[in-house]
Amino acid sequence: MQTPSAFNRDYIAIADHGLIGNLHTAALVSIDGSIESYCVPDFDSPSVFARILDKDKGGHFSITPTVAFSTKQNYLPSSNILQTKFLNEKGVVSVTDFLPRQARGTAASNKPLLHWLVRRVEVIRGRMPILVQCAPAFNYARSSHTTTIVEDSSSSVSQQQKAVFVSDALTLDLRCVTDSLLENVRPPEVNFQLLDLSTKGHKGPAVSAEMTLYEGQVVTFVLRSPPAEEVEQEADPLAAGINTTKSRPSNDPYMTKDLVNGLLFSTNKYWNDWIRNSHYSGSWKEAVHRSALALKLLIYEPTGAVVASPTFSLPEYIGGTRNWDYRASWIRDSSFTLYALVRLGFTHEANAYMEFIFERLRNKNSDGSIQIMYTIHGKKDLEEIELTHLDGHKGSKPVRIGNGAADHLQLDIYGELVLVRELVDYVVANWRQPDLSIWEVRNKKRQFTYSKVMLWVAIDRGLRIADKRSLPCPKRNEWLATRDEIYEEIMAKAWNKEHQHFGQSYEEAGILDSAVLIMPLVFFMQASDPRFTNTLKQILKTPERGGLTSNNLVFRYDVHKADDGVGGEEGTFGLCTLWCVEALTRAGKYDRGMLHKAVSMFEDFLLYLNHVGLCTEEISEAGEGLGNAVQGFTHMMFGGCN
Repeated sequence: MQTPSAFNRDYIAIADHGLIGNLHTAALVSIDGSIESYCVPDFDSPSVFARILDKDKGGHFSITPTVAFSTKQNYLPSSNILQTKFLNEKGVVSVTDFLPRQARGTAASNKPLLHWLVRRVEVIRGRMPILVQCAPAFNYARSSHTTTIVEDSSSSVSQQQKAVFVSDALTLDLRCVTDSLLENVRPPEVNFQLLDLSTKGHKGPAVSAEMTLYEGQVVTFVLRSPPAEEVEQEADPLAAGINTTKSRPSNDPYMTKDLVNGLLFSTNKYWNDWIRNSHYSGSWKEAVHRSALALKLLIYEPTGAVVASPTFSLPEYIGGTRNWDYRASWIRDSSFTLYALVRLGFTHEANAYMEFIFERLRNKNSDGSIQIMYTIHGKKDLEEIELTHLDGHKGSKPVRIGNGAADHLQLDIYGELVLVRELVDYVVANWRQPDLSIWEVRNKKRQFTYSKVMLWVAIDRGLRIADKRSLPCPKRNEWLATRDEIYEEIMAKAWNKEHQHFGQSYEEAGILDSAVLIMPLVFFMQASDPRFTNTLKQILKTPERGGLTSNNLVFRYDVHKADDGVGGEEGTFGLCTLWCVEALTRAGKYDRGMLHKAVSMFEDFLLYLNHVGLCTEEISEAGEGLGNAVQGFTHMMFGGCN
């Protein structure tokens, strides 16, 4: 049983959250019913709620019992609609959270997307006292706001209230719709009260509502950006309390139970219809489909861009400094994500992303290169800023927005973007350059093995596409010679003869890097090649024995041996663990023991999915989820399950 603590509660673990989204933005919902991360209106917009990064002043929207309870959380079947249940001996309450989507064939299918956050509270059994708090903290908790409680002129219920939050750049209003599912039970009453949280660091009033709900009673809360015309506000909202001025814009829909119930039905149908397009029928189908649904949530529909994660600055080690903003579209992450979706049968998303990439190719850098990442709107500027006023998750500082790696030279992206032949000439001309690698080191450039392998891939795939499609290839001989030269160089300079494994870079061949596990996955070499199997076996050893594997989970590299210019500890990396599983599977065609190891390792990894089947970026040695969540890099590997 959890004991409720209203506002004064500690951080909820990163893994103890579900994700909802509408292909424009996403929100994290904690297992105790709080919206902990939400940026409006887009993934990379400033946050309105960010309690996961600062428990006092980050902002939250919580719906929690005021008595002791246990909690369960799940997705509706084949859907991204999240349900949180609070249970005790006297009652059960269900909170259903979603960001609306219009399904084809519904009444809302031809209407504009509603940028609403919908939270439906229903008592399933008995009764439950509930406390609702909506405490927005605009612009990453940097901007002040006013709050007014007014009469909701769009409600069919007389004297129904709504709360209006106004900051310098964004206005939100919170409405509610009440209902009863039983004939002899009246709909509940909701009375908002202003709540002063300035002692916690908030820059404007919150609102709260406390009520006891009984079986059959339903309250649906809707937080949204209202139409342009808006209710007049009192000059001093704290003193005013309630403003009864009644004014309703013409394009403001009446808030009725039929409207919100229709949104729930349409949104659920949208997700059900989408996942039915999957071609997957192999083992672990439930996990694969949940990962596909999670990957879909990372797509920014207006441009086709794919975010690496919808969250920012969640720590890769509690108390550490490896806290990055992943709300941008990396070429690498996006390519892997779309490859996974295509393998499952979702081609529309890949086509939309290719349009995004082709637009970027029309605006290449002066040297013919492209950036490693862009904003979801296709922009190049991702200035990295530290938000020193936020405490960070469990004290993990600094909190960062933007990403300074945007101008890095990371040559592996040309191998990951294998369908764009126009970039092969750039690869041929620049493959000898050192770079900052897939891991985005922040000190010196080196000749990283993974980057060289992916440069080989870029040329190899360019040649294959030309052959398969009978396309003109006037520089075929030059491409072929360069591809073979890269291969020979990797074999000569990345191979550590003393320890019999491939190293992280030519300069530091004695340092292991699990990124080299990609070799057989991209057909650079056979998984049965003794040089690769020796490397694989070395990676599978524990760090204490010179390897990178702990409890069947794989580190990227040993941060105590490899200087990446960042410093600090980190957890095991989900992507690397699944690369290892795939490499073992390939090698298992020749060594049954490795196949058994692959199955065991994958089954173990499934244990680290959270309670609703989602992956964090990293996992601590104690099994705690770390890093940004949900992370596409990890979920996209489920697209390779067979």
